[in-house]
Amino acid sequence: MCASGSTTGVAFSGTPEQKEKLLQVIASKKDEPGALMPILQEAQAIYGYLPIEVQTMIAEEMNIPLEKVYGVSTFYAQFSLYPKGKYRISVCLGTACYVKGSGAVMEELEKELSITNGQCTADGKFSLDACRCVGACGLAPVMLVNDDVYGRMTPDQVKGILAKYE
Repeated sequence: MCASGSTTGVAFSGTPEQKEKLLQVIASKKDEPGALMPILQEAQAIYGYLPIEVQTMIAEEMNIPLEKVYGVSTFYAQFSLYPKGKYRISVCLGTACYVKGSGAVMEELEKELSITNGQCTADGKFSLDACRCVGACGLAPVMLVNDDVYGRMTPDQVKGILAKYE
């Protein structure tokens, strides 16, 4: 769940149980070749995202530079440095969707939620991310809320769809 604040000032709130679980994962894998990726994947499964505190713990326990952990964490799209909301909104900005107006849908979501791409609302309810091609080009422009797909989106539909999740 998101903590209050912007994506650059999100308060980290890991538990001692999460830390212990991560330390066990690191200890069991750190000597294997290519261990960083599976450790990051498990860390994200434990915490839901990879805040700098978790990246630092991994770097220290693996005895590797934090820059390496951060580099891998930011290179791969599967990793998130910020928490996600209960309702994860994704707007396709792939070519077909963008040409048919997904940029305007994204702008309306940012206005309605008072957040921008990659951020989470202060109450932890919604997070907003741009994505590339969800494979529903015939429904362009497309927006997803968790696993719910909304096609042929227009900006004036945004408020009504968000109300379903209030």
